[in-house]
Amino acid sequence: MNWLRRWNARSLASQFFIAGGLISIAAMFVVGFFVSHLIEETVIHNSGAATALYVDSVIAPLLPNMQTESLLDDASAQALDETLGQGALGKRLVSFKLWRSDGTILYSNEKELVGKTFAVSDKLQRAFAGSLVARYEIASDPESDKERALGKPLMEIYNPVLQPWSGQAVAVLEFYETAEGLGDSLAHARLRSWGAVAALTATFFLVLSVLVFRGSRTIEAQRKDLKERVTELSALLAENRGLQRRLQRASQRAAALNETYLRSIGADLHDGPAQHIAYASLRLDSDVLINASTQPEAREKELAWIRSSLAEAMTEIRNICSGLVLPQIEKSSITEIVTRVVDVHQHKTESHVETVIDEDGPELPPAVKICIYRFVQEALNNAYRHGGGVQQTVRAVSHKGHVRVEVSDRGDGFDPTEVRPTSLGLVGLRERIDSLGGSFDIKTGEGGTTVTMIFEPMEVGE
Repeated sequence: MNWLRRWNARSLASQFFIAGGLISIAAMFVVGFFVSHLIEETVIHNSGAATALYVDSVIAPLLPNMQTESLLDDASAQALDETLGQGALGKRLVSFKLWRSDGTILYSNEKELVGKTFAVSDKLQRAFAGSLVARYEIASDPESDKERALGKPLMEIYNPVLQPWSGQAVAVLEFYETAEGLGDSLAHARLRSWGAVAALTATFFLVLSVLVFRGSRTIEAQRKDLKERVTELSALLAENRGLQRRLQRASQRAAALNETYLRSIGADLHDGPAQHIAYASLRLDSDVLINASTQPEAREKELAWIRSSLAEAMTEIRNICSGLVLPQIEKSSITEIVTRVVDVHQHKTESHVETVIDEDGPELPPAVKICIYRFVQEALNNAYRHGGGVQQTVRAVSHKGHVRVEVSDRGDGFDPTEVRPTSLGLVGLRERIDSLGGSFDIKTGEGGTTVTMIFEPMEVGE
């Protein structure tokens, strides 16, 4: 089946050119043979009919009543001999025979054949049926030894002799003529018919080829374009599947992180404000406040301790809330967002942060702005806690939808493999960025730590 695969691998135009060419050549031979054969038969028949009409007009008056004569009488035979042996007929006719329906030769210019009976041939039967029979060929009949000895094609004509009143064939004239020039005429007619058929077939095939080649080029262009589109769609589908898996994993990890966040907030509330409030609650039930005999100074001192515990609880609650609640950043630019985070961090830690911002891109989605805020906030907190706040730098670039934010310090660095999966800071940042289709990277060592987040234009648009 290799040939079938090779055939299917060809273009439609190539397949048409090969198959159509073979079919056109076969059709040309079939039509050419049929047309040339039809032309040859027509030429031979017309030529034979003209000669038969001429011979019949000369010979018929010399014949007696053929229904009553078994052989020609001497007078009729002598008249035929004189007529056929001279003049135009004498030059054209090679032989002449007069047949009876039973195959008997009534007259012939070859005297030894007169009176002999031969098997009735198909041509003779057709002539007795009333049809003119003309052939241009080398003689092959048993009674045609003389004509066959010439070794060249002759015009053989069977002309029925008809009764004037009934139209019935009572005898048949058979004669051979030289038909000089007929062979050249037939060859010329054959050549012209083949040429006409070949020209018509070639023109038809060329016109169809032009149309098919144009259609094939269009189909090939559409097939190529479709293949490219399928390739692009396949790549996009694979990418979407990858993103979907990433989002599913990020969603699962985000759910786990949210639970961890909640436990962390619960622990902060329990270990901080709840302890202070519980302490104040216990002091409210102390004997110092309940006993009426307690001195005012002691009671005031006890109330001061209670107020101090409640104040510390409120402060810790406000600190926890300030870390959870975001400012209004939906309509802020990247410059405003980064500047706000840096100012809060500098005020809180009393450290210095170098800021480099280059912004000329389009408006970003709110989710990306929130992600930038949390990224800078958490990265600066880590730089201060683990890197000592040494040479803290924030670089933010937004250009034509491409967003790159980088937070670095010159601290001692850390080992990324030692970061626990349950760590809320770096793991939370990575999951947040992955969920939005961005990329997250950490580089750390003796020279410091650099944390980078990147969003590409298509990812930001999504």
